[in-house]
Amino acid sequence: MHNTGEARTRILDAAESLFAARGFDATATSAIAQAAAVPKGLLFYYFPSKKDILASLVGERLEGGTIDPVPLIEPGNPVRSLLNLSQKLFRVQADSAVIRVIVWREQHSHPEVKANLAAHRRALYATIEKVLAGSLRKPIESRRLRAAALAWGAIVTTPPLEDESIEGGPRGRLDDPLEDLTALAELLCAGLQHGSE
Repeated sequence: MHNTGEARTRILDAAESLFAARGFDATATSAIAQAAAVPKGLLFYYFPSKKDILASLVGERLEGGTIDPVPLIEPGNPVRSLLNLSQKLFRVQADSAVIRVIVWREQHSHPEVKANLAAHRRALYATIEKVLAGSLRKPIESRRLRAAALAWGAIVTTPPLEDESIEGGPRGRLDDPLEDLTALAELLCAGLQHGSE
């Protein structure tokens, strides 16, 4: 007899791993059931279709919008606050193949993934706004704060470029990512603070 919650979790874990490795379309439900060590009928009991597995996986495991901004805010230091938020976000992303691979690959062909990604981004932008607002010495107009949050969200969710100029393919990131991120945070925050004076 399978524990209900445990079997469902195993199915989602197996689907996450297989979708990340093979892609949604190339993964058979029988492979998911086998990897989860559950009968195929139990898989369909929880998820009537493979699309339901994908929707549940992305809807339940897409993280980022649930980050608590308060402990990340350093009043008077928006650069450090943005970097604190980014480090937290990167840790969350590193733990989840959903964000790294599945969402980016499947968002163009599956509307449920695209909708969940849009909700995730809105929550992320709201968190960035809270971090910035709590760390700036002077309040700034909401339009500028929103634009800064959108810009920072784009920066931290874009995969890093690889240096392909060396024969043999990707050899590593172009520069030191933390140094680059710090420079970008300084530039963004200088523009925000300059405009509020």
